[in-house]
Amino acid sequence: MAKPTVSIEYCPKCGWMLRAAYMAQELLGTFTDDLHGVLLQPSETGGSYIISIDDHIVFDRKEMGRFPEIKELKQLIRDVVNPEKSLGHSDKTA
Repeated sequence: MAKPTVSIEYCPKCGWMLRAAYMAQELLGTFTDDLHGVLLQPSETGGSYIISIDDHIVFDRKEMGRFPEIKELKQLIRDVVNPEKSLGHSDKTA
């Protein structure tokens, strides 16, 4: 089975490229063996910040009214790409 690709679609006019790059770095470090890669995709839609896995949206800033916390994002990605993976201190508390 092919490894999934995470896409981070961000609004370049809003100055969100660095945030997207930081999140990509965190995801690549955490999911080294689980992801094909992380795609940074400048959006043509103002205010857009959408994170998806192979075209399945896992977080949309406009829907949620905020950006994801990195801990939350790692949990959302993990739940799709490797549900058994432990995230250590970033994991959900029981």
